[in-house]
Amino acid sequence: MTQAHSTAEEQAALWNGDAGRSWVAAQSVLDGMFQPIEDDLAGWVAEAEVRSVLDVGCGTGSTTIAMARRLGGGADCTGIDISEPMLAAARSSAAQESVGAAFLCADAQSHPLPAGGYDAIVSRFGVMFFADPVRAFANLRRASAPGAALRMFAWRSPADNPFMTTAERAAAPLLPEMPARDPDAPGQFAFADRNRILSILEQSGWTAGDVRPFDFDCALPEARLEEYFTRFGPIARYLRGIEGAALAEIVATVRAAFEPYVRGEDVRFTAACWLISARAPGAV
Repeated sequence: MTQAHSTAEEQAALWNGDAGRSWVAAQSVLDGMFQPIEDDLAGWVAEAEVRSVLDVGCGTGSTTIAMARRLGGGADCTGIDISEPMLAAARSSAAQESVGAAFLCADAQSHPLPAGGYDAIVSRFGVMFFADPVRAFANLRRASAPGAALRMFAWRSPADNPFMTTAERAAAPLLPEMPARDPDAPGQFAFADRNRILSILEQSGWTAGDVRPFDFDCALPEARLEEYFTRFGPIARYLRGIEGAALAEIVATVRAAFEPYVRGEDVRFTAACWLISARAPGAV
């Protein structure tokens, strides 16, 4: 088994396990936080009059559904993800809204997508988890029609996103077994390096690659802050199995570290991202 294959299997196990179930449970919080990205992508496909779009790492489907709603009947809006629990939630939401979005449980890195089948490829924080990103983006490029547009969002560095690392920094002294993040491993900040993204686009056959900063304001209800930091990020897996006074101490310590972000009944912070764009070779 190759390292890339092993890592892909690890990601599938992660997102079909606790991580996927946690995302479903907190779906409304996360979709609310990332609403500006959803609005951007839905508005962009509508303005470009896209008729066939693939949403990579679609999760619980909010962005896919928003695009289908904006594009109306006749458009092909497909979300792809490796997490069946998240896709089950996506299908349920689409059915409740009577929106014609389709969802595919598969690894976009290797799944045989229809050649030239899409005239737009998008993602809201769904492309940082590939075991082999060059292979993944090459597969997406093959699935793109000539001149198809790519528009994706990924996180910049941990230093640019202090809110996102608050929990692990606060908990580190109490969780000595928790390792530091590996910047090159699949994960939230795997695309922090702009030059790495440009290299991935070039190696995988995309043209006109562009990576530029995109910041937006995020908010979540203060009442759900504890749920957020105990379900997501590196500390979540290490909290499982900890109980009683030890757990209470960690939660209280981490909660106090978030105090600078609390504004009344909300928690507010700035999300620092990359807006990634490119074109498939061929006529526009």
